Amino acid sequence: MNVQEEVQTALKDNKAILGYRRSIKFIKLNSPKLIVVSNNLPEKVRKEIDHNAKVSGAKVETFNGTSKELGIICSKPFPVSTLVIKG
Repeated sequence: MNVQEEVQTALKDNKAILGYRRSIKFIKLNSPKLIVVSNNLPEKVRKEIDHNAKVSGAKVETFNGTSKELGIICSKPFPVSTLVIKG
């Protein structure tokens, strides 16, 4: 299953968390199945997500598109830079 299908399935099953701040909180408190980030995510933010993912043991996938395109896939009228799929 590719990243796009996995994201859409998680959204349909209500197992996705959208947004950088909410994602970081979830990663620190829980163990996510997958973390999806857009390819235009700022380097500072990417390093923080990578660090927290390493601590929690989660896998980080880079979406091959911008945050605006990730928002479109999520059926949202706004950009989505970070998305967490609950485990």
